[in-house]
Order: sequence, then structure tokens, then C-alpha cells
Amino acid sequence: MPTLKLLIPGPVTTHRRVRAAMNRDLAPWDPDFRPLYDGVRARLLALAGGDPARHIALTLPGCGHFAIEAAIRSLLPAGGKLLIPATGAYAERMARLAREAGRIPIALPVPDDAPTDPGAVRRALAADPSIGLVGLIYSETATGIIHDPVSIGAEIRALGRRMLLDAVSAFGALPLDLSAQPELAAAVFTPNKCLESLPGAAFVLARTEALAPGRAGSWAFDLADIAANPGPRFTPPVQVLAATAVALDRLEEEGGPPARLARYRANARTLYQGMQGLGLTPVLSPEAQGPIVVNIHAPADPAWDLQGFVDAVKARGFVISNFYNTETPSFRLGAIGALRPADMRRAVAAIGAALESMGLEHRKAA
Repeated sequence: MPTLKLLIPGPVTTHRRVRAAMNRDLAPWDPDFRPLYDGVRARLLALAGGDPARHIALTLPGCGHFAIEAAIRSLLPAGGKLLIPATGAYAERMARLAREAGRIPIALPVPDDAPTDPGAVRRALAADPSIGLVGLIYSETATGIIHDPVSIGAEIRALGRRMLLDAVSAFGALPLDLSAQPELAAAVFTPNKCLESLPGAAFVLARTEALAPGRAGSWAFDLADIAANPGPRFTPPVQVLAATAVALDRLEEEGGPPARLARYRANARTLYQGMQGLGLTPVLSPEAQGPIVVNIHAPADPAWDLQGFVDAVKARGFVISNFYNTETPSFRLGAIGALRPADMRRAVAAIGAALESMGLEHRKAA
């Protein structure tokens, strides 16, 4: 079977060196593994501008939602309130994780086609002093929009509150400086997005003093307990960590997050303009469009069928998401991974051929 390129927001297409790093057995309790384990954590903390005297990098097995739940439980006591700007599907997921963990999510309505207004966050916090934490999605992959943790964080800091940042589809490309934002209690991410590594691990970069032992109500999700252990508590995803070490090497070789972000912006621009050229309608305006994912309205043509479209694109070498997660049906095209604008031009051609094969004439949104 020919190699398929993943045009989704993650897992992403990876470099062969990253995949090759997984091709060996590793013993997590062997002393030879500790330099790898500690080295990845230290490099991630440094990448985010963390201070080892005040911040700590924590590793969990699983997906980003595991780490988000762990952070909610570990930063906020049971019954505590979490303000969540309602940016889309991933904000809704954060709210559900909070609710089912016995915390109280409070949704802050925001437009789905514009960044969150820092003033709206300030007004919501000022109106309810009992809100202790703000949960912000940095890159909302349901729509492709980016929200600004710096300007929002400044409002949170001014009111003496704290922020939990979901940086799952942002870390490794979009800017993050923990030391410049003391209100940032924790940032959560996975390696299988902008770091261009493999799935199976999740990371939390936290302010050490924000973690209280026993607050989580869950041994597995207690970040304070993880922080208190010098090595892994349970079996870690050793091969994923090995791949992530190589992925970090590749990030440095590329020129760090600024260079990667520039490539992703070029990828997203190629996709955005290419979709317009095919007669399709992007969900966001060019001004609001982020560099991580480009979301496209489903065509109004009666012949449109998402799974049929996904299958036709896959037959031409690219995998895209086969589900909707916006109120108005739309499909997502990831601009990240070990791909370049030339790959995106080929993807545009593949999508155009898929539309032709389906006989879609009315390609504008309904």
C-alpha cells in the first residue's frame, strides 16, 4: 500500500527518523532510560521558557484529554469553578471533563469566527470572584481559530486568578513563555501535533506551587504525586518518548518554533487559497484563519457525502478527518506535520480530483 500523508490536525505525518526511533525495546526502569526520560522533560520545559526552580514538566501516558483532566483535578479543588471561553468543540470537551471531575465549568459565550475578547474574560471574572481558574483553548481545531493566551492572561493575572492552557495543537509552533506569564498554572500538550512526534503520551508544564497533594481525587491523575516522584510512577510510553527526543532534534534543526510556524503558515495559506480556487468556502475569514487547521464548509450540492469524499481523497494519497465537529457541517484540513507547501499543492489537486469524481457542481456553502 502506498504511503498516505495525514492531512489531519493530529496524529500528523512524521519524519522517518522519528518513526525509526520507536524501533527498539526499552525498559522504563533501567538506569539507561532515565537520561532519555529526564532529557525530554527538560527540553520541553526549556522550549516553553520554564524555570526549573518554579516549573516542572510532567509526563502521562494517553491522549491530551487525559492530561487536561489531570490538570483540572490537580489545579482546582472539588466544587471549584472553571471559566471556559466557549471556543468550540474542544472547549466543550474541557467543560465535560471538569463537570465529570466534580468541578463547575462556566461557559463564556464567544463568537466562533473571532478570537476570544480579553475584556469579556475580565468582565466575567470580575462578576464572579469565586472563579479560580480560566481554561483556554490556544488553537481550537474545530474551527482553526487561534486565541491569544498573552492578552487574555494579562487580564487573568490582573485579577489574581490562574489559567490552564490547552496547547495540544499549538505547542512547538505557536509562542509560549511560562516565565513571562505567572498566571499560567499549567499548559497541556501532546507530542503528535506541532512537535511532529507520535501519539501515546501527554505532557503538562506546571507551576510547582500550583499543585496540591491529594487535591485531584485520583491517584492516576494527581499531578502533585507525579511531580513528587523522580522517575515514572507507572509504565510510561517509552517508545513515544524516544521518538519525541528525535522530534525535538528535528525541531532544533529546523530553526525552532518560529521556523516551524512559518512553514505551517505557508502550508495553511496554500490550502486556504487552494480551496477557494476549487470553489469551496473556508469557515474563517483570511484575517481570522490560524496556521494549524483550515476548516472548509461542506458543499451545498445534494451529491455531497463526507465519507465518500474522504474515501476519494484517500484514494489519491491523503487522509482527512471523516467527521463534523462544527454546528454547520465542515471538514478539516490539517496544515501541520512533516509536510511542506508542495505537499499541500498536491493535496489541493487530490481534493479537486475527488470533487470531480463525485460530480459536485455546487461547491459553495449552503
